[in-house]
Amino acid sequence: MKASETKFQTIIEGTQQYVIPLFQRAYSWDKKEWGVLWDDLVYLSENDEPKSHFIGSIVTIPTTSVPEGVAKYLLIDGQQRITTIFILLTLLRDVSKQLKQEDLADEIHQTMLVNYFKKGVDHQKLLPTQVDRSVFESLINENTNPVNGRILGCYNFFQRKLKREIIEPEVLYKIITSRLSVVSIVLDQEDNPHLVFESLNAKGRVLTQSDLIRNYFFMRIHIDEQEKMYMNHWKPMQISLGDSLTEFIRHFLMRNGTIVNKSDVYFTLKERIANRNALNALKEIADFAIYYQKLISSEKEGNALLETALLRINRLEVTTAYPFLLNCYHDYSQGNLTSNDFLDIVTTIENFIVRRFVCNVPTNQLNKIFPNLYVQAQLKDATNFANGVHLVLQTRNYPKDSEFKTRLVESKLYGSGHRANKTKFILETLEAKHHHKEQVPFHELTIEHIMPQTVSNWWKQHLGESWQTDYELYLHTMGNLTLTAYNAEMSNDPFDEKRQRLTQSHLELNKYFYKTEKWNKVEIEKRATLLASEAIVVWGYFGEEVFQDLTSDTVTGKTPRVLTILNQQIAVESWRDVLTETLNVIIDLEPDSFETLTEKYPRFVSDNPNRFTRNRKLDNGYFVEVNLSAKSVYQFCNQVIETLELSSDDWKIETR
Repeated sequence: MKASETKFQTIIEGTQQYVIPLFQRAYSWDKKEWGVLWDDLVYLSENDEPKSHFIGSIVTIPTTSVPEGVAKYLLIDGQQRITTIFILLTLLRDVSKQLKQEDLADEIHQTMLVNYFKKGVDHQKLLPTQVDRSVFESLINENTNPVNGRILGCYNFFQRKLKREIIEPEVLYKIITSRLSVVSIVLDQEDNPHLVFESLNAKGRVLTQSDLIRNYFFMRIHIDEQEKMYMNHWKPMQISLGDSLTEFIRHFLMRNGTIVNKSDVYFTLKERIANRNALNALKEIADFAIYYQKLISSEKEGNALLETALLRINRLEVTTAYPFLLNCYHDYSQGNLTSNDFLDIVTTIENFIVRRFVCNVPTNQLNKIFPNLYVQAQLKDATNFANGVHLVLQTRNYPKDSEFKTRLVESKLYGSGHRANKTKFILETLEAKHHHKEQVPFHELTIEHIMPQTVSNWWKQHLGESWQTDYELYLHTMGNLTLTAYNAEMSNDPFDEKRQRLTQSHLELNKYFYKTEKWNKVEIEKRATLLASEAIVVWGYFGEEVFQDLTSDTVTGKTPRVLTILNQQIAVESWRDVLTETLNVIIDLEPDSFETLTEKYPRFVSDNPNRFTRNRKLDNGYFVEVNLSAKSVYQFCNQVIETLELSSDDWKIETR
């Protein structure tokens, strides 16, 4: 067996072919994995440093080739990432042709995709399993109508991303060929590929970067010291952090302001400690691992107030703040930061994250904000570090009270996954601020929609003529949500029956319903406004500047001028233009997501124009209701952006 670090280009160029054996599964990567790879490529396109970018390991075994001249390898492990990159290369070739960049298209095709002078089965550099072979060959051979499937889905995904990000094909090609790096493991011919495959996949585990790092450390440490260092430093880290070990090392490397991509941990660490004593470097990492364990398992922290504050940060999933907090923990452990200041810093981060979540500020900038925060806060206030943190964060898209309050009233806070978790966190915090003498069992409570998610005939009549509009705009907003242990029992019961259960609750959140006789848009907004006023106190604004943001309450009377959506600027003259252009861009760049909108907002979008008072036809043949106020358009478009898991930076309006 031979293992070596090599560039992706090196293993592809030349007259050779990678054959995916029959015992391998069909191509199975989906949007999640494609998205990770795309984010890595975008990151590399924005960073000009010529560093290698680790994308994992591949395991191959040479096999006999007939006719001779084509070096063939069974691809035992790594077929998903290799296949994905081949699909991306076919797209870059096709786009280059469309842009009349014939030389680039020919280079990609002849050197990376095919064995140009070979025919038949030896022509392609990658030969997938029979399940995927025909559609893959269609892409290689530039068939305009390949059979639908996961491989074509991958091609279409990157096609939309390339159009949206507007990255030159030549730039991406250079990144793929010169900056993507793998650990290539070539087995001996006498090895049994079936047994190798089974051993690699027995536990569904791949070679992690922490495995590579461990091996690198102990190759540099004298054999007489290895056992001692392993038992005293590496093993405790491995036991305490487990699967989080690689991520800890990434955050450790980022604590001084450097952005380290998840795939670059191994190479970055090698570069950092190349000229350092390996023993000292390992000891330092082990010390910071103790802080990291307290960050991810706050019960390990001895200070009760800090333990609670860190637990709350973890519930908000603020892992991007860990590099910064590692430095704070080190200062705290060394006596250079008081417990009160450390607590202030942690609660400030919570405040920052909650406000940005409610206002749908993009999270992808957080990994650029926090690694630099430690140094920047020191520069802002050399005598009061906690105040320096305030001063820096208030300039990093920190929402003002006007926007925070409006979005608490109107935003679609409830949703799947992290949105539901963060919304429950906000509701629990608003309940806990009343300081019950008896502890509230929050773990037993779930989020209840007062106006239910499934609307019965009773609710339609109760809500009135505009029931569908109100249902779609206000269902998941703060005013319509509460906490209860009787979610299943209440279901979609009429309001009177729900009210009876809610008034029996000991929660302060539910005492509101004692004097509430009906439940409609007006009552939802009224309760949301009350909760928003309380939230502004709990997560008080720590900045100094105060100005009025554009909100749904301030758009009335304003004329839109420019719509910015997904990096496109579009001139508009009315709020109806804003609505239709927003949806048309989504149809163009995120067509799969448009189906979600038709399911969630049938009152606004439908293939039946007769459903609407006044409509406009969209680019895909659907229709949208345009008999809406400026406020309703602004509110609906914001909910569309939230539903598609886009951010406030992806949709902006300039008015005059």
